[in-house]
Formats: sequence, structure tokens, C-alpha cells
Amino acid sequence: MKYDRFEDLPAWQAASDLAQRIFALGEKPPLRRHRSLRDQIERAALSVSNNIAEGFERGTTKELLAFLYIARGSSGEVRSMLCVMQRVIAFDNLKSEISNLKSVAEGISRQLRGWTQHLQDSPIRGQRHLTSKTRQIDQSRRDREEFIRELKETTKKNYRGPSV
Repeated sequence: MKYDRFEDLPAWQAASDLAQRIFALGEKPPLRRHRSLRDQIERAALSVSNNIAEGFERGTTKELLAFLYIARGSSGEVRSMLCVMQRVIAFDNLKSEISNLKSVAEGISRQLRGWTQHLQDSPIRGQRHLTSKTRQIDQSRRDREEFIRELKETTKKNYRGPSV
């Protein structure tokens, strides 16, 4: 599927939701008393969606990949802080919420890992590099792959095995 806006990306939407939920968590008394932790986790959570957006807007696959790796690192940073918070007695009344947020951050990391793997395997270098010639080459490649797939399906249907 092709996305024209970063706001439509499932990974960005999940990251934006994570940031919103982290900001809500920061309003709760235990985290309000730990200003530096609150500031750090909010910055890391916001960094996930911001890096997805910035990478998407850059226009090259190489730059997008770099920003997706940064976003994934920020998601790991959020998860790490949540793990520490689970071990601190002051946050005992938030254990369930913290656990849920860790799952969300982990899901975002999985999405980003899958997306980066897909991009690494892609021959397309990004919108900035697309010309009419590269678009034509890419379309020819897709047409060829579709033809081969259809040929294999037809061959399977028409093959009845050896006659006895």
C-alpha cells in the first residue's frame, strides 16, 4: 500500500498514540514527582512519531531508513524507562498501565523492524530519485513478476501429472 502522508502510516499513528498515553501517564502523581524521568520519557515517546514523520518527508529511502532506526531506538528507550518504572515502588499503582504501554512500544518496534526490512530489500531509492525512466523500470519489474506468478498458477492448473 502506498501512503501519501505520514499521518496515514500505521506506525506513525501507533507512535502518536503512545506519546499521547505517555503524556497522560506523566500527569499522574507518582510521575509528576519525578520530573527528570517524566521529561525524558515524554521526549523519547514524542521522538518516535517525529522521526517517522521526518524520515517519511525526506524523500529518499536511505534517509527514511536512518530516521526509522532512530525512531525504533526511541521506542526502545521508552520501553527501557517503563521497565525501570515497573521495579520502582513509587510506581506500584501504575504497574498495569506501564505494562500496557510497554506492549504498545514493543509493537511499534516490531512494525518499524518489518518496515525497515522491507525498505532494505526495495530497489527503489525514494521519491526524490524517481524519474519517468525509473518509474517505467519499476513498473516493468512488477509486470514481469506478475506474469511469472500467473504463468506458475496456470502451469499448476493445467498439469495433470504423468499418464499411465
